[in-house]
Amino acid sequence: MSTPVNLTHLAADLALDESKVTPGLLGFVVFAVLGVATWFLLKSMNSRFKKIDFVEQPDPTED
Repeated sequence: MSTPVNLTHLAADLALDESKVTPGLLGFVVFAVLGVATWFLLKSMNSRFKKIDFVEQPDPTED
């Protein structure tokens, strides 16, 4: 005959220690990819802004 399983004891054994939970390698990789993607987007935006030829029109209300 098997011994009965104490669910509270089993749950206590499986509980996570909040001081040991970290994002780990996956969290770092996701954060790094987001940073690199942001850098490329800003670089692209800067190059497109440099191509804009804008001449401001004089204000017609000034006489």
